[in-house]
Amino acid sequence: MQPRAALAPLTCPGLSSFAALRQVNGSRTLTEYNSALTPALFPKGEGEEMISLTEIGKLHKDCIDRWHREAVDNRYEGFLGVVCEQLSYNFKLWHEEDKARSPSATDTEIAQVKRAIDKLNQQRNDWIEKLDDWITEELTRGGVMAAPDAPQNTETMGSSIDRLSILALRIYHLIEQRDRADATAEHREGVARKLAIALAQQEDLSRSAQQLADDLFAGRKKHKTYRQLKMYNDPSLNPYLYKAGAKGSGQ
Repeated sequence: MQPRAALAPLTCPGLSSFAALRQVNGSRTLTEYNSALTPALFPKGEGEEMISLTEIGKLHKDCIDRWHREAVDNRYEGFLGVVCEQLSYNFKLWHEEDKARSPSATDTEIAQVKRAIDKLNQQRNDWIEKLDDWITEELTRGGVMAAPDAPQNTETMGSSIDRLSILALRIYHLIEQRDRADATAEHREGVARKLAIALAQQEDLSRSAQQLADDLFAGRKKHKTYRQLKMYNDPSLNPYLYKAGAKGSGQ
């Protein structure tokens, strides 16, 4: 098998297990994919990482695989418990959005799904903030304070972990689609190209997120929780909600 020419090899330590999955015609199954990603992406040094993207990536894979066979649950504690909860809303969102795109869905069903999507998206964003709040609390507890002129990323750790959870879902479903029994060779090849891109994105983002986490807990970068400030579910900010409320009260 030849690697896709458009994707230059990545040299992050511990990522050699991804190599076969970056082949256009790779044939790994979901089970093999999960096993391939088990080795540490970022080998630990003398001290334990406060936040390990290796553990987060494994949690994403394990939960997504299990939740396609069993009910959504949360078997984790501490920061990983927050990561798992945040993932659960992206998992539910993914499948609700699939329902909305069904050509057989009725107008009533689409309306119900749209309301469910709005609620889940609000919860997803709330838990991004909880991820960042946890980091804020840990930095404060550990007495870590970045210098006033320390650099600050445009994206928080919570947002990076959210993006990684969506990428993990996309990778799972791309492998599922590539390996469909009724798939043509052309379909498999097209999906494999998309899969290679998604895996490269996952590698890059995981590496960058680990660097950010390390910088935050070393005081080399600033951290803030940025509130999402979603307006569509707020009855005092969405005009369709507060106008409807005024009509209902006879005002």
